Amino acid sequence: MRKSFKLENLGCANCAAKMEHDISQLPGVNKATISFMTSKLLLDAEAATPADLEPIVEAADAICASYEKDCHILR
Repeated sequence: MRKSFKLENLGCANCAAKMEHDISQLPGVNKATISFMTSKLLLDAEAATPADLEPIVEAADAICASYEKDCHILR
């Protein structure tokens, strides 16, 4: 399942690259891409339904907040 999410308060391109790398390493994630210019996360995961995707999004949100405390994934 591919889904796009808006990132709130993304302020650093270097942090975005680190977030992208760490999110890509999460179990069940095929690929994660963050566009700093548009503040969007494109997530390609093995989840079959939105409910299956939610734990991955929560983990990704925690990763974002670990690099920039005010950065969160809008859902």
